[in-house]
Amino acid sequence: MYPHCRGCCAASGASAGQAPPGGVRMGVPCSPRPLPESSLCVREPRLSHLSIRPLSVLMCPLHSALRLHVEEFSLDSSVSQVQVEFYVNENTFKERLKLFFIKNQRSSLRIRLFNFSLKLLTCLLYIVRVLLDDPALGIGCWGCPKQNYTFNESSSEINWAPILWVERKVALWAIQVIVAIISFLETMLLIYLSYKGNIWEQIFRVSFILEMINTLPFIITIFWPPLRNLFIPVFLNCWLAKHALENMINDFHRAILRSQSAMFNQVLILFCTLLCLVFTGTCGIQHLERAGDNLSLLTSFYFCIVTFSTVGYGDVTPKIWPSQLLVVIMICVALVVLPLQFEELVYLWMERQKSGGNYSRHRAQTEKHVILCVSSLKIDLLMDFLNEFYAHPRLQDYYVVILCPTEMDIQVRRVLQIPLWSQRVIYLQGSALKDQDLMRAKMDNGEACFILSSRNEVDRTAADHQTILRAWAVKDFAPNCPLYVQILKPENKFHVKFAEHVVCEEECKYAMLALNCICPATSTLITLLVHTSRGQEGQDSPEQWQRMYGRCSGNEVYHVRMGDSKFFREYEGKSFTYAAFHAHKKYGVCLIGLKREDNKSILLNPGPRHILAASDTCFYINITKEENSAFIFKQEEKQKRKGFAGQGLYEGSSRLPVHSIIASMGTVAMDLQNTECRPTQSGGGSGGSKLALPTENGSGSRRPSIAPVLEVADSSALLPCDLLSDQSEDEMTPSEDEGLSVVEYVKGYPPNSPYIGSSPTLCHLLPVKAPFCCLRLDKGCKHNSYEDAKAYGFKNKLIIVSAETAGNGLYNFIVPLRAYYRPRRELNPIVLLLDNKPDHHFLEAICCFPMVYYMEGSVDNLDSLLRCGVIYADNLVVADKESTMSAEEDYMADAKTIVNVQTMFRLFPSLSITTELTHPSNMRFMQFRAKDSYSLALSKLEKRERENGSNLAFMFRLPFAAGRVFSISMLDTLLYQSFVKDYMIPITRLLLGLDTTPGSGYLCAMKISEDDLWIRTYGRLFQKLCSSSAEIPIGIYRTQCHVFSTEPPDLRAQSQVSVSVEDCEDTREAKGPWGARVGTSGGSTHGRHTVGSDPAEHPLLRRKSLPWARRLSRKGSRHTGNAAAEWISQQRLSLYRRSERQELSELVKNRMKHLGLPTTGYDEMNDHQNTLSYVLINPPPDTRLEPNDIVYLIRSDPLAHVASSSQSRKSSCSNKLASCNPETRDETQL
Repeated sequence: MYPHCRGCCAASGASAGQAPPGGVRMGVPCSPRPLPESSLCVREPRLSHLSIRPLSVLMCPLHSALRLHVEEFSLDSSVSQVQVEFYVNENTFKERLKLFFIKNQRSSLRIRLFNFSLKLLTCLLYIVRVLLDDPALGIGCWGCPKQNYTFNESSSEINWAPILWVERKVALWAIQVIVAIISFLETMLLIYLSYKGNIWEQIFRVSFILEMINTLPFIITIFWPPLRNLFIPVFLNCWLAKHALENMINDFHRAILRSQSAMFNQVLILFCTLLCLVFTGTCGIQHLERAGDNLSLLTSFYFCIVTFSTVGYGDVTPKIWPSQLLVVIMICVALVVLPLQFEELVYLWMERQKSGGNYSRHRAQTEKHVILCVSSLKIDLLMDFLNEFYAHPRLQDYYVVILCPTEMDIQVRRVLQIPLWSQRVIYLQGSALKDQDLMRAKMDNGEACFILSSRNEVDRTAADHQTILRAWAVKDFAPNCPLYVQILKPENKFHVKFAEHVVCEEECKYAMLALNCICPATSTLITLLVHTSRGQEGQDSPEQWQRMYGRCSGNEVYHVRMGDSKFFREYEGKSFTYAAFHAHKKYGVCLIGLKREDNKSILLNPGPRHILAASDTCFYINITKEENSAFIFKQEEKQKRKGFAGQGLYEGSSRLPVHSIIASMGTVAMDLQNTECRPTQSGGGSGGSKLALPTENGSGSRRPSIAPVLEVADSSALLPCDLLSDQSEDEMTPSEDEGLSVVEYVKGYPPNSPYIGSSPTLCHLLPVKAPFCCLRLDKGCKHNSYEDAKAYGFKNKLIIVSAETAGNGLYNFIVPLRAYYRPRRELNPIVLLLDNKPDHHFLEAICCFPMVYYMEGSVDNLDSLLRCGVIYADNLVVADKESTMSAEEDYMADAKTIVNVQTMFRLFPSLSITTELTHPSNMRFMQFRAKDSYSLALSKLEKRERENGSNLAFMFRLPFAAGRVFSISMLDTLLYQSFVKDYMIPITRLLLGLDTTPGSGYLCAMKISEDDLWIRTYGRLFQKLCSSSAEIPIGIYRTQCHVFSTEPPDLRAQSQVSVSVEDCEDTREAKGPWGARVGTSGGSTHGRHTVGSDPAEHPLLRRKSLPWARRLSRKGSRHTGNAAAEWISQQRLSLYRRSERQELSELVKNRMKHLGLPTTGYDEMNDHQNTLSYVLINPPPDTRLEPNDIVYLIRSDPLAHVASSSQSRKSSCSNKLASCNPETRDETQL
């Protein structure tokens, strides 16, 4: 209270609602006299004294300010504030005792430990009393005369005196009495504290009865001394000690906040039960036999062990009936109690085997381990992870802890019992959302945590939500543990952005399927790159292509610091393309990209203007990493002498440095005076090809030569001029067949992204967004009346993608096909064949892209396929459907997709169909031939490779090798490899076009024609591309002619002549509008392919060659009199095939007529089933090129040179362009 208001406050204390005479209520002074300055210190306000009344009395300035300050905290004046105390019931004496003895974990643990020690002490004192007691010295009560007793076996009477009385020393008696008093008081106190209204329940408890038996007699002997020698069965305290130990263990687990181990508790209970049984039987028989043979304690223990173990030697037996009765009772108790204990122990052991127990803390601190979190573990997923993870030598000592909420599968259990895995893989059944299970897995000590989504779930969004929660739980429990997360849908990716590495399945899947349409077999290329292999697959095969394909499949991406590398150290200060070419020529390695020390971004093929530094990290493709390679230099001096001998070719004003000539040994360099920029031809001639035969000055007898790769690019280099003109030419100079109805496209970033986290990519866009009604392919609207693909009059072949729903991942199918670096004349129309109608948000995202349409329908409906223009399509992509995931048999999820694709394969044999499957093992059913002996041989090869431990046993299946089938589970290894190679995910995203880092190149393809074979080898092609356009080739897609036949080998050898010439052609060759073939195709840039000179490019010539080959076959067969029967059977087979093909053709044409579609364009004879294709990654430099080879290229970013060039360099490039082609623009218009 304030000093000057003490009276008022006192008055208010007497009457809270009334004011004292002459003043106001509490808190207001009685008089308005001013306060001295010394009294202005304000104490802590108490709300009970601050009830404010309306201003009816003058107040001093201080109280006015105080009233304004406290007004908002004051209560109603009519209600006085009451202080409330909580948990007052815990302040009573009984509650405080209960808190100390029972509720508090640590104090109750101490009490139980003290109680356990007392019981053990009583048992120890009993043993001491037995050892000091000798019945032969006399028996009797305390203070009574002692009587000697001798056992008489012939007498049936029992002397009970040795049983009732024992000899107990005074000191021993005193100690036992003190212990008994303490135990009695503790027991009574606990009975009082745990009393809940039923006293009899407390009294008749076994533990209470035993306590009374062992303590009350000792207390009675204090007041009645003769009973001090009375026998008291103190050894029964062992059961109380067992009970106290159980409670102590439970309190101990609670005190240290650790989950109780049921297995440990049960083992402890079983051990204590056995010990108590043996101790009770030993002490009981020893005491009762005092009236018999007077057995010692050791003899009694021996008898109990022999009896309970059912051995029963018979050398020691009880002599009197009380001891015999005790033995019977103990055996009955053991027969009842022990089996129950063992049953509980076995049950807990089985449960422990299911749950996996715990990962040892000692092992976690001394060994390294990773955790694999999955919602359900299948054998395929487990083996893929283990084979890929342990394929790296430095991971051999790691442990893998699997944390899965479901019970271990039988197949998984069998695999984990194999000694190879049983010592390194630990299965724990538990949830990542429970800290207890994360603690069991020692997540905080883990080197990494892999969180995989369940792609077999029907609701993939729900599966992603579970993955997100697991990632959050792991990050919350172990913030320092690196996370490797797999997400199914791209819209959920930003929730786990904090993870070190994230792989979005639908992003990668659709981008890979899109690139498959323009760069054949991109899925196979990426899959082989991200799998660990030594390149030993297929080396024992008699087939040349299998040996070469298997050898090249061992190439992977590695990294090395340039200053520490033997491969690239000598190229410091040189251009990137110079280092790439010479490293490939000298060592056979393919340099694909690098990363600056001061920049985290990886650049693929940064171009010739990028100068290498010693601190750069180089990324290259090779069979093995540099550290595991041995370098053997042969004939080095001979090559140097040969290099100096060729120096005379470079005399003149433009000769090259000596070291450049030596480095480019094996090729003849040409003068650089003729390397100025030439306009790219838009026609079809060979003058537009970068692989065109160079024009020779002088005699034409000299071998064609290739320009050397310059060490440092100068300002007049060809690269930026050529690339920029390449980009602008297809916009400014439309070809003649496009006519005047050309819609100008713009380059820009898509305005609407369907989900958060999509990487911005510069694309071809429409100047104005298309209305939603115009996106429907099969229905006209007020803007156009087109109702089928034929009416649109597209110049390029269609790309059709079939999906169940228009998910956000489908957006990533469109973006790579509309990227700015794709020439406009090669943009293929995209038709989305959807089972369900797309929503508004998806249409808003795709309406800005040119030539993108959708249609409702399914691939299992022929009418839907015909309406969407399947006969005018080059590529059909069949994406996996979520609704098929719910198959009862797991591997049957692909059944519907496989059968539908097989039907389309028979109806449209010329169509390139790319199929996504759920299970990689089902790819053997794609394009299935039941009686093909070659497919049977490939099946045996696959089984043999799997037995040899190959991670790529499926690679020799023809659909996979040709890039016709793909399973997203193959990319799981991308996440596993990121643990060792943290750059694999960024490089893969750059190759797929999901990320577009400024200055980084992109993946494309070019086709080798007949006119390009003058280059001869892959090494010379590498030099040609590096010197002319700064492109880095990384592999070849090769197609070979092959005969698949169900006939015997001898008959097939005779009928092989009748194979159509068309069968030996590349299935990926380009076609013009509605079947007319032109020079450009697929993913290759225009001006690359040569046409006109290849007779295989003329359909009429091919059709004429078919009857010619048949007549030749008939003439040959007439001269072979011994093969008449074989020839007749061959003709019957051909007739059967022809009739089946005609039947299918008639079916398709009838449906087209019924739908009102024109039948022109459906070519039933265009069948490319007799070819096989495969991918060669980084083949050796001396690999011979073959016609129709498609080369994978990493082309440098054309905009990077425009953005990074100086003004003088820009003007030089502009002058060069003006001299080359006045009609082209000097830069790409954005």
